[in-house]
Amino acid sequence: MLSQRALACRRVVALSLLVLSAGCHAPPAASPAAASALPLKKVRLYETGVGYFERSGDVSPRSDSLPVPASHVDDALKTLIVLSSGRAQVRGIEFDSVLSGGLSRSLAALPLESDAPVSYRDVLESLRGVEVEITAGAEAWIGQLAEVTDAPPIPLSPPGPALPHAGGKAAAGKAAAPEEGAAVAPDTQGDLHLTLIQRGGAIRRLRASRVDAVRPVDPIVAGRLDAAVGALSGRAAQIRRSLRVLAESAAPVRLGYIAETPVWRSTYRLLLDGGRATLQGWALVHNDTDEPWAGVSVELVNGRPDSFLFPLSAPRYARRELAHPNESLSTVPQLADRTPDQIWGDNADGSITYQGFGSGSGRLAGSHRMEGMGLAGVGTRPDGSPEESDALSIGNLAEVAQATGVESGAQFTYRLAGGLHLRAHGSALVPFTQQAVQAQRLTWFEGDEARGKSGARLANTTAQTLPAGPVAVYEASGFAGETGLPRLKPGERAFLLFGVDLDVELRATARRPEDATQRLVFEGGRLTEHFVRRHRRTYAVENRGGEERRVHVALDIVKNASARGFDAVDFDEASERPLGVLRVGPRSKLAREVTIDEALQRAHDVRSISARALREKADVAALPAADRATLGAAARLFEEVEKTDREAAAERASVDRIERDLARLREHLEALGDKSGSPAGANPLVVRILGLEDELSSARRRVEQLEAQREARLAAVKGELERLR
Repeated sequence: MLSQRALACRRVVALSLLVLSAGCHAPPAASPAAASALPLKKVRLYETGVGYFERSGDVSPRSDSLPVPASHVDDALKTLIVLSSGRAQVRGIEFDSVLSGGLSRSLAALPLESDAPVSYRDVLESLRGVEVEITAGAEAWIGQLAEVTDAPPIPLSPPGPALPHAGGKAAAGKAAAPEEGAAVAPDTQGDLHLTLIQRGGAIRRLRASRVDAVRPVDPIVAGRLDAAVGALSGRAAQIRRSLRVLAESAAPVRLGYIAETPVWRSTYRLLLDGGRATLQGWALVHNDTDEPWAGVSVELVNGRPDSFLFPLSAPRYARRELAHPNESLSTVPQLADRTPDQIWGDNADGSITYQGFGSGSGRLAGSHRMEGMGLAGVGTRPDGSPEESDALSIGNLAEVAQATGVESGAQFTYRLAGGLHLRAHGSALVPFTQQAVQAQRLTWFEGDEARGKSGARLANTTAQTLPAGPVAVYEASGFAGETGLPRLKPGERAFLLFGVDLDVELRATARRPEDATQRLVFEGGRLTEHFVRRHRRTYAVENRGGEERRVHVALDIVKNASARGFDAVDFDEASERPLGVLRVGPRSKLAREVTIDEALQRAHDVRSISARALREKADVAALPAADRATLGAAARLFEEVEKTDREAAAERASVDRIERDLARLREHLEALGDKSGSPAGANPLVVRILGLEDELSSARRRVEQLEAQREARLAAVKGELERLR
């Protein structure tokens, strides 16, 4: 029977190359002492998911390193910068090549299929022709592994002589196949025979199930297997690599590089205390490296520099054409041990898939962006509804909008006070700002809704841009609600809504709007009417709270407008809507009539208007006398167009009647056939059909003439309207 150790080893190594290398190979030679890492001094985190790492310290030749995961080596090589003075001489950065899965398989002679599992047999096959040491129990043999073949299972019955040892003479011969139906040892099913040619020339055959270990004697071969283990591991990208600094320096060396990092995010606390407001900013920072941060200077950059991935660390090979003599020559005799077909089949496919380089920009998936969180935007006006007039100007309610934010550069930085101590794979919530800001408490009503939202108008009065993030709002009474802060440059404002205001109620009544035409312009076959729409509304507000309320009513009107009757007007940049402001004292009611005028325009295709509509526009007193005269003349010309339309409609009705009569007579003629007994030329049905066909042709020609006449008269109308500019 097999030893327990041999059976255990065979089961384990058959699972994966990793277990073979770690459990059944001889332990590798002790590696030299790991180079000491340059201390991490500074980390700068960006919104694009990259971080700048800066290390500094005194270096000596081949003694200091930059520890980075294998997946970050390319970024480090792509962005590495030396920031030291001239007294430091950096000769280079030396590192272990990051092998791709395909290259590591090729170097270790393993199957090249990238997704195929590596079996125990695959590893043994990779050692064919290599000098190996095979141990079984207390015995060991050294020689070249010549072949790996299937071994027949060993029968359990009938009882036979004791099984010879793996190194015995019987093992070297061909084992007899078990009889059909005979029971076999389960551990020998799927067993392998290893053919070993020893140094003295002896040939030995051993069962793999009785082998404890197979170790390549050549350390280069063993190293390639070890490299393949790392490259094929599911954690290959996380294996820590060291970039060794080759430098001589009489002063500390500073080295900086970029690596992938979690995106830092912000969250705020807004304290509203009467007329004062304080904003606390907190940043969520993650250390996803294997190295603890000990007093590291952390900077949070609110900016989005472009960054991309580019493969550098792994060796890459170009493909060259094979140049050879016209006469094919072989390194072995053609028919020494192969057929011509087998010789030809040894040519390998040299194709390679090339992946190109490109760059671009875009918002990171999952990045934090809050635009006026809690505010509903104005939708597009339905088709056919009026738009803002571009010819009239009665006011600009957007003039009260916030000042444009200004930044001194594309990026701005928050530097955390003191050094940050953060364990490896740890996270921390750290404060990055606390400043007094301008925030005005308000109640927001969306149109004419009866229930308002608690809110505040926040102005960024700081010198830094505030990144987007959630906001927890507190008042003197405690927690008031949550909202989101959009990205605000210095000087910009935002309306934040964070709860329902149960103390304030709004009721609105509105009269039917009145339109007053101010100007008519004809261009491109369309008559555009510019007019002022007047809204008259009454707002009744009740404040049951103990403090004065500023009620902001969102108005669904254009910016080119004026409003009278409000205590003030405001404008929301996020939704691009004017706001009417009413001040209501504590525990009081207010009723206010307001008048809103907005400049609008609507266009009419000249084909769809009427003479009556043109006459009505000609009577508008607000229009210049010349325009009114033009409209009157156009109305008279359009009467001729309408007369032509009536005549054409009558002719089309005649065409329809004649076509119906023809269809009826043809049905009668088809039903009678030759039974009429009259010559074809004298058949009354035929005579009537011929007459109706002539009448139909005349009616159709008349319709065509009237349509042409209409176009000519319509062109005259357009020519008259061209005076409206």
